[in-house]
Amino acid sequence: MKKRLVGITVVGKDKEGIVANFTNFVFEKNGNLEKVNQNVIKGLFGMYLEVSFTSRINTEKFDSDIQKLAKRLKMQVNTHHETNSQKNIAVLVTKESHCLNTILKSRSKKEIKGNISVIVGTEKTLSSIAKKAKIPFVMINERNQDKAETKILQICKKYDIDLIVLARYMRILSPNFVWRYPNRIINIHPSLLPAFPGALAYEQAFERGTKIIGVTSHYVTENLDQGPIIFQDSFKVTPEDTLESIKRAGQKLEAETLLKATKMHLSNKLDVRWRKVHIKNK
Repeated sequence: MKKRLVGITVVGKDKEGIVANFTNFVFEKNGNLEKVNQNVIKGLFGMYLEVSFTSRINTEKFDSDIQKLAKRLKMQVNTHHETNSQKNIAVLVTKESHCLNTILKSRSKKEIKGNISVIVGTEKTLSSIAKKAKIPFVMINERNQDKAETKILQICKKYDIDLIVLARYMRILSPNFVWRYPNRIINIHPSLLPAFPGALAYEQAFERGTKIIGVTSHYVTENLDQGPIIFQDSFKVTPEDTLESIKRAGQKLEAETLLKATKMHLSNKLDVRWRKVHIKNK
């Protein structure tokens, strides 16, 4: 029987015995631990377990039993079962349309091996694009990021989301959110990371007289713009280029780079080991 993978995320208040309880649970279910990552920030505990099974498992009972354990330990737990079926995608946006348009164009050509289930926006600017594509659009304009993230998590649960794509979503996601989707949130940054971090990357590059400008697609972690790098591309800057021409070229490359990373993820071509993305040969 082919090895079956299950991802388990555990988030909650830091306390003793959490790791032992969940790893023992896995062993009791005859599972093997493939990966264990854990972190604590300001008393918030986050852990990701990747578990494999070589024998058939009852997924409903597995999920039910682990939720009972989570309730007893007062932790929030999500399980993600790897299947061959189409993955559900949530696209998060703000007001820039270039990345969303490129993704939807690829979708219309049936080039994406996944289903764009919902588009979530911090404002209504791009709602008409979603309507034209016949994709549900949900606006969450909560100024409090914790409240906004709670609502986004509810939406992701409603649509059974496997992958989150940040198509120029201009808010910083907290560890409480990111830890629930380890290596399943893709973002792009208009720079060959780690140079020129933050929102004004093009301005910084232009002011510094950069001769090559790049774009980086990466998985999102709790460290801003420092997640495992999936793909990078670049373009040359000439003396004739202006800030506006650089931005136009950069936005085009942003969209292409984000789309390529998304396709690679959906094709199961990526594997993250020791904070580095490895491209699978098959």
